[in-house]
Amino acid sequence: MSEKEALFSKKNLKLLTDPLNDSNPITVQVLGICSALAVTAQLKPAVVMAISVTAVVAFANVIISLLRNTIPNRIRIIVQLVVIAALVILVDQVLKAYVYDVSKQLSVFVGLIITNCILMGRLEAFALGNKPWQSFLDGIGNGAGYAAILIIVGFFRELFGSGSIWGYRIVPESWYIANGGFYENNGMMILPPMALIVVGVIIWVQRSRNRKLIEN
Repeated sequence: MSEKEALFSKKNLKLLTDPLNDSNPITVQVLGICSALAVTAQLKPAVVMAISVTAVVAFANVIISLLRNTIPNRIRIIVQLVVIAALVILVDQVLKAYVYDVSKQLSVFVGLIITNCILMGRLEAFALGNKPWQSFLDGIGNGAGYAAILIIVGFFRELFGSGSIWGYRIVPESWYIANGGFYENNGMMILPPMALIVVGVIIWVQRSRNRKLIEN
């Protein structure tokens, strides 16, 4: 087996694909729900948060994996938190430098990535016991699984709550009741509880289509 084949073996590829469905961190493991509530009223901040978390979990996994044989067990949580905090600070500074408007929208929720259960869960359950490449793939996979749910929720909440996608008007102004039309935005969609309802619908659809999850 060539080195390239070994890097992208079937086992390694499952680290990327499983979190998208069978072991999705939000809909199956029920982690990171707070983000789905807080940042998905619009699609743009949802995408930025998804990319930020994916980057942090992927690189935190790699760093902890590289250090796994040198970290004393009694201080491993402290080391993990220091690594995550350092990466979150870097991400926060990048957001402020390049997408300041979105950074303001996300507000304190960028800093709260530090306490995201997905990160600590992957560091404890995977990075401490696996090599850097596998840990990187695991981080990307779980970040992608998290991102997929945030993007879906953000898409539908912004579309039905504001009539727009990424800030661009989708529902024509002439459709609105105020302009003599028949349509009105659903204001409930931009309220935090609706994020849970949308996630619940996604979980229902996922479980109805995935026999493995029904049996579990």
